[in-house]
Amino acid sequence: MAILNILVGSALLLFGRKVFWLFVAGVGFVAGMSLAARAFNGPEWLNVTIGLIVGFGAALLAVFMQRFAIGLAGFLAGGYIALQILPMLNIERGWLPWVVFIIGGILGVILVSAILDWALIILSTLAGSSLLVEAIKLPQIFSVLAFIGLVAVGISVQAKELRRERHRKK
Repeated sequence: MAILNILVGSALLLFGRKVFWLFVAGVGFVAGMSLAARAFNGPEWLNVTIGLIVGFGAALLAVFMQRFAIGLAGFLAGGYIALQILPMLNIERGWLPWVVFIIGGILGVILVSAILDWALIILSTLAGSSLLVEAIKLPQIFSVLAFIGLVAVGISVQAKELRRERHRKK
């Protein structure tokens, strides 16, 4: 599982905006897996299977219905990122994770709609950083520092590529 998190997390961190269908599939996968883990408390294979189904469905939407898929990606990424805050608050069961996921999802849709390129950069970087930190399993203070460092790297790499693309268009 850690290897899968590292692969998906790295791709989201560095290329989330560039290949947005991968971003949509990646956040669909992690959001589906995370929700399944909280909702069913079942075996890991079930969480991975649900994550794969949601990720595959999201990728198909990304290819055939771009605008809707980008909104869905914003919703899933915002919800997933919001869920990552719950363990810090020691709130992981009951109905509250669903409420937090929905609020985070709505904020993600708003962000993606307002500033698409930067929203994709920020959301994919945050989601990728979360996956990588989760896979590495460091003590909490080091996890926070690693998360901040990964976010900085991801945003700078993707922003540099965005500037390069905009410069080529001129």
